[in-house]
Amino acid sequence: MSIEKAGYIFEIKLDTGVNVNRCYQCGKCSAGCAINENMDYPPSVVMRMLQTNNVENYNRILRSESIWMCVSCQNCLTRCPMQIDIPRLMDSLREKALKKNIVNKKSGKIISFHRAFLDSIKYTGRLYEIGLIVGYKLRTFNLLQDLTVAPGMFLKGKLPLIPEIIKDKKRLVSVFSKAKQNSRK
Repeated sequence: MSIEKAGYIFEIKLDTGVNVNRCYQCGKCSAGCAINENMDYPPSVVMRMLQTNNVENYNRILRSESIWMCVSCQNCLTRCPMQIDIPRLMDSLREKALKKNIVNKKSGKIISFHRAFLDSIKYTGRLYEIGLIVGYKLRTFNLLQDLTVAPGMFLKGKLPLIPEIIKDKKRLVSVFSKAKQNSRK
Protein backbone atom coordinates (compact mmCIF):
# COMPACT_ATOMS: atom_id res chain seq x y z
CA MET A 1 0.00 0.00 0.00
CA SER A 2 1.45 3.37 -0.97
CA ILE A 3 1.85 6.37 1.30
CA GLU A 4 -0.38 8.42 -0.98
CA LYS A 5 -3.33 5.99 -0.66
CA ALA A 6 -3.27 5.12 3.04
CA GLY A 7 -1.03 7.80 4.45
CA TYR A 8 2.34 7.32 6.05
CA ILE A 9 0.77 7.06 9.52
CA PHE A 10 -0.51 3.61 8.54
CA GLU A 11 2.94 2.64 7.26
CA ILE A 12 4.63 3.87 10.47
CA LYS A 13 2.18 1.91 12.62
CA LEU A 14 2.76 -1.19 10.50
CA ASP A 15 6.58 -0.85 10.68
CA THR A 16 6.99 0.15 14.32
CA GLY A 17 3.75 -0.48 16.17
CA VAL A 18 3.77 3.22 17.13
CA ASN A 19 0.43 5.00 16.77
CA VAL A 20 1.31 8.69 16.41
CA ASN A 21 -2.34 9.66 16.81
CA ARG A 22 -2.22 8.63 20.48
CA CYS A 23 -0.05 11.69 21.19
CA TYR A 24 -2.11 14.51 22.70
CA GLN A 25 0.71 17.06 22.62
CA CYS A 26 1.44 17.37 26.34
CA GLY A 27 5.04 18.29 25.48
CA LYS A 28 6.66 16.10 28.14
CA CYS A 29 8.82 14.41 25.51
CA SER A 30 10.33 17.71 24.40
CA ALA A 31 10.67 18.97 27.97
CA GLY A 32 12.68 15.88 28.93
CA CYS A 33 14.80 15.72 25.79
CA ALA A 34 18.43 16.63 26.54
CA ILE A 35 19.12 17.72 22.95
CA ASN A 36 15.77 19.36 22.27
CA GLU A 37 17.30 22.84 21.90
CA ASN A 38 19.70 21.63 19.19
CA MET A 39 17.01 19.97 17.08
CA ASP A 40 15.28 21.68 14.19
CA TYR A 41 12.06 19.91 15.27
CA PRO A 42 11.77 18.78 18.90
CA PRO A 43 10.01 15.44 19.54
CA SER A 44 6.56 16.96 20.19
CA VAL A 45 6.75 18.90 16.91
CA VAL A 46 7.82 15.76 15.02
CA MET A 47 4.79 13.99 16.48
CA ARG A 48 2.46 16.82 15.48
CA MET A 49 3.89 16.99 11.97
CA LEU A 50 3.37 13.24 11.57
CA GLN A 51 -0.21 13.53 12.85
CA THR A 52 -1.08 15.88 9.98
CA ASN A 53 -0.58 12.95 7.57
CA ASN A 54 0.77 15.50 5.11
CA VAL A 55 3.44 14.12 2.76
CA GLU A 56 5.23 17.48 2.71
CA ASN A 57 5.58 17.41 6.51
CA TYR A 58 6.70 13.79 6.36
CA ASN A 59 9.45 14.66 3.88
CA ARG A 60 10.49 17.65 6.02
CA ILE A 61 10.96 15.30 8.95
CA LEU A 62 12.98 12.85 6.84
CA ARG A 63 15.23 15.73 5.74
CA SER A 64 15.57 17.10 9.28
CA GLU A 65 18.53 16.85 11.61
CA SER A 66 16.22 15.89 14.47
CA ILE A 67 15.87 12.24 13.51
CA TRP A 68 19.66 11.91 13.43
CA MET A 69 20.28 13.81 16.65
CA CYS A 70 18.00 11.58 18.72
CA VAL A 71 20.25 9.32 20.78
CA SER A 72 17.45 6.94 21.80
CA CYS A 73 17.98 7.65 25.50
CA GLN A 74 14.26 6.89 26.00
CA ASN A 75 13.72 9.89 28.27
CA CYS A 76 10.74 10.84 26.10
CA LEU A 77 9.25 7.35 26.34
CA THR A 78 9.68 7.33 30.11
CA ARG A 79 7.94 10.69 30.50
CA CYS A 80 5.16 10.08 27.97
CA PRO A 81 1.79 9.45 29.67
CA MET A 82 0.72 7.49 26.57
CA GLN A 83 3.97 5.44 26.44
CA ILE A 84 4.59 6.38 22.80
CA ASP A 85 7.91 4.89 21.70
CA ILE A 86 9.45 7.96 20.06
CA PRO A 87 12.99 6.44 19.92
CA ARG A 88 11.63 3.51 17.91
CA LEU A 89 9.82 5.96 15.65
CA MET A 90 12.98 8.05 15.16
CA ASP A 91 14.96 4.92 14.26
CA SER A 92 12.35 3.98 11.68
CA LEU A 93 12.39 7.51 10.25
CA ARG A 94 16.21 7.35 9.97
CA GLU A 95 15.97 4.10 8.01
CA LYS A 96 13.26 5.54 5.74
CA ALA A 97 15.36 8.66 5.11
CA LEU A 98 18.35 6.50 4.15
CA LYS A 99 16.19 4.30 1.94
CA LYS A 100 14.73 7.33 0.12
CA ASN A 101 18.13 9.05 0.06
CA ILE A 102 16.69 12.32 1.38
CA VAL A 103 18.93 12.87 4.37
CA ASN A 104 20.04 16.18 5.84
CA LYS A 105 23.49 17.20 4.60
CA LYS A 106 24.43 18.55 8.07
CA SER A 107 23.91 15.06 9.48
CA GLY A 108 26.66 13.45 7.39
CA LYS A 109 28.97 12.61 10.29
CA ILE A 110 26.09 11.24 12.36
CA ILE A 111 25.00 9.05 9.45
CA SER A 112 28.60 7.85 8.97
CA PHE A 113 28.74 6.89 12.65
CA HIS A 114 25.33 5.19 12.40
CA ARG A 115 26.49 3.04 9.48
CA ALA A 116 29.89 2.24 11.02
CA PHE A 117 28.20 1.21 14.28
CA LEU A 118 25.73 -1.10 12.52
CA ASP A 119 28.51 -2.60 10.38
CA SER A 120 30.55 -3.33 13.51
CA ILE A 121 27.60 -5.12 15.11
CA LYS A 122 26.78 -6.92 11.86
CA TYR A 123 30.24 -8.47 11.48
CA THR A 124 31.08 -9.35 15.08
CA GLY A 125 27.77 -9.40 16.95
CA ARG A 126 29.21 -6.91 19.41
CA LEU A 127 30.66 -3.46 19.26
CA TYR A 128 34.26 -3.73 18.09
CA GLU A 129 35.73 -0.32 18.87
CA ILE A 130 38.58 -0.43 16.35
CA GLY A 131 36.18 -1.53 13.60
CA LEU A 132 33.83 1.30 14.55
CA ILE A 133 36.62 3.88 14.58
CA VAL A 134 38.11 2.73 11.26
CA GLY A 135 34.68 2.54 9.61
CA TYR A 136 33.79 6.03 10.81
CA LYS A 137 37.15 7.57 9.88
CA LEU A 138 37.06 6.06 6.37
CA ARG A 139 33.53 7.35 5.80
CA THR A 140 34.32 10.88 7.00
CA PHE A 141 37.86 11.06 5.51
CA ASN A 142 39.02 12.35 8.89
CA LEU A 143 41.78 9.79 9.34
CA LEU A 144 44.31 11.70 11.43
CA GLN A 145 42.02 13.34 13.98
CA ASP A 146 42.30 11.69 17.42
CA LEU A 147 45.34 9.70 16.29
CA THR A 148 47.31 10.74 19.37
CA VAL A 149 44.63 9.27 21.65
CA ALA A 150 44.94 5.72 20.29
CA PRO A 151 48.29 4.69 21.87
CA GLY A 152 47.10 5.56 25.37
CA MET A 153 43.89 3.64 24.84
CA PHE A 154 45.83 0.60 23.58
CA LEU A 155 48.13 0.67 26.60
CA LYS A 156 45.16 0.86 28.99
CA GLY A 157 43.46 -2.08 27.26
CA LYS A 158 40.55 0.02 26.02
CA LEU A 159 41.01 -0.97 22.37
CA PRO A 160 41.37 -4.73 21.94
CA LEU A 161 43.12 -5.65 18.69
CA ILE A 162 41.05 -8.78 18.08
CA PRO A 163 37.26 -8.46 18.10
CA GLU A 164 35.21 -10.65 20.38
CA ILE A 165 32.79 -12.50 18.10
CA ILE A 166 29.53 -13.99 19.33
CA LYS A 167 29.10 -17.76 19.27
CA ASP A 168 25.86 -17.98 17.28
CA LYS A 169 26.93 -16.03 14.18
CA LYS A 170 24.26 -17.73 12.03
CA ARG A 171 21.54 -16.26 14.20
CA LEU A 172 23.07 -12.79 13.85
CA VAL A 173 23.18 -13.14 10.06
CA SER A 174 19.53 -14.21 10.18
CA VAL A 175 18.55 -11.12 12.22
CA PHE A 176 20.25 -8.73 9.78
CA SER A 177 18.79 -10.63 6.82
CA LYS A 178 15.26 -10.35 8.23
CA ALA A 179 15.77 -6.66 8.97
CA LYS A 180 16.91 -6.09 5.39
CA GLN A 181 13.88 -7.95 4.02
CA ASN A 182 11.53 -5.92 6.23
CA SER A 183 13.11 -2.65 5.10
CA ARG A 184 12.36 -3.54 1.46
CA LYS A 185 8.63 -3.79 2.11
